[in-house]
Amino acid sequence: MSDPYTSRTPLHEQPIDGFGTVRVLPLDPAADAPVIHHWVSEERAVFWGMTELTEQQVAGIYAHMATLDTHHAHLVVRDGEPVALLQTYEPEADRVSECYAVRPGDIGVHLLLAPAGPGGGQSGWTARLVSVVAAYVLLGLDRRRIVVDPDVRNEKAIARFLRTGFTLGPVVVLPEIDLPDVYLPEKKAQLAFLDREILFPG
Repeated sequence: MSDPYTSRTPLHEQPIDGFGTVRVLPLDPAADAPVIHHWVSEERAVFWGMTELTEQQVAGIYAHMATLDTHHAHLVVRDGEPVALLQTYEPEADRVSECYAVRPGDIGVHLLLAPAGPGGGQSGWTARLVSVVAAYVLLGLDRRRIVVDPDVRNEKAIARFLRTGFTLGPVVVLPEIDLPDVYLPEKKAQLAFLDREILFPG
């Protein structure tokens, strides 16, 4: 089957033996909206906060994000199949900065995995995918530490981060954001951090 994403220049590309080639691509808000909307509409993605949105609204959110210098969206594909939505952001330009002391070299990450498909249930699937994302963010973007802020009720995501090497920080309340282009409700979140040296010592 042909790869529909070959026309996009990858920001990061990493072959993994026995797994395939994973590429991190810039998100195309219009072209990728059907895939992303399908993912965020599922009940398992309730903590992503988009379950009630239409495909057009999802496209609009990511079109707006594409105009920002501080927040970026990416589509992660494995051998031509979409497997994750990755968002990166500068913590000092985000509401999370009101809840912890941002360090130079910090970068914020939100990661939504695709529903398990062919190969999705194989042992180590998530760990290998997350390792590629970490390599892109920490090495490709030359950052010192990742910060994540999953909803405190999202026990699966928190457990996944801990297995990857994250250290839990405090439980915080991210304030409501109500702007003309962005609305985010107040969120009780579990902060967690991953230092580059944990995964890539030396």
